[in-house]
Amino acid sequence: MRQRTPWRGMTVAAPVLLAAALLLGWSLTTRLSSIPEYLLPSPGAVGSRLVSDLASGELWPYLGLTLAEALGGCLLGAAVAIPASVAIHRSRWFRAAVQPFLGATQAIPAIALAPLLVLWVGYGLGPVILLCSLMVFFPILVSSVLGLRHVDPDVLRAARVDGADSFRLLTEIEFPLAWPAVLAGLRNGFTLSVTGAVVGEMVMGGRGLGMVLTVQRDAVDTAGMFATIAVLCVVAATIYSLIYAWERNSRLIDTH
Repeated sequence: MRQRTPWRGMTVAAPVLLAAALLLGWSLTTRLSSIPEYLLPSPGAVGSRLVSDLASGELWPYLGLTLAEALGGCLLGAAVAIPASVAIHRSRWFRAAVQPFLGATQAIPAIALAPLLVLWVGYGLGPVILLCSLMVFFPILVSSVLGLRHVDPDVLRAARVDGADSFRLLTEIEFPLAWPAVLAGLRNGFTLSVTGAVVGEMVMGGRGLGMVLTVQRDAVDTAGMFATIAVLCVVAATIYSLIYAWERNSRLIDTH
């Protein structure tokens, strides 16, 4: 049974309606309950604080640094994960050796890794980027391996008949066809990298939005924390959507 193709406007209308419903529920909760403002500020208070922080320009430098750390970690993780995915795909011995350990790496939370990285490499920008790279490594690796494994074997056989060697198969056929899957890993990895950057700044020190959240927490500035988290969510969702659009376009090109 064929799946129905979703209405194009649904991709915009559905999340807007869900966001409106969540905001309405949040607003009714703050109006009808006796929850103190310092525990749950109203949407209006958070929105006002968000506009004020963005208009004053106070958050922009911190946001820029957090994004730089997230991007650096994502690129570093990808630079290791993508070659490793090729090695896993091509070498049975390497695949058999590393696969039992890959799942174990996901069982270690970032908040537990951060203090160890402080002991090993100290504080600052480098350790935060390293933490981000460790967080994005697994999703990029898994997506890349799956993409390489699902390349049509008939296409590979035809290329071998035409005289393509192993390197040409990888660079001209396998990797281009697996590229949408690699982008899916990067899409998920970057959102994790933003989380890693914020956690790293809060634990290992830094001058990004993680530091801003720490200061706001200590001052019991709940509206400010909500506003900062909203900025992070919007930025991460925007980048996620852009990479997803790139991924969809890549799949459409492959099918044609």
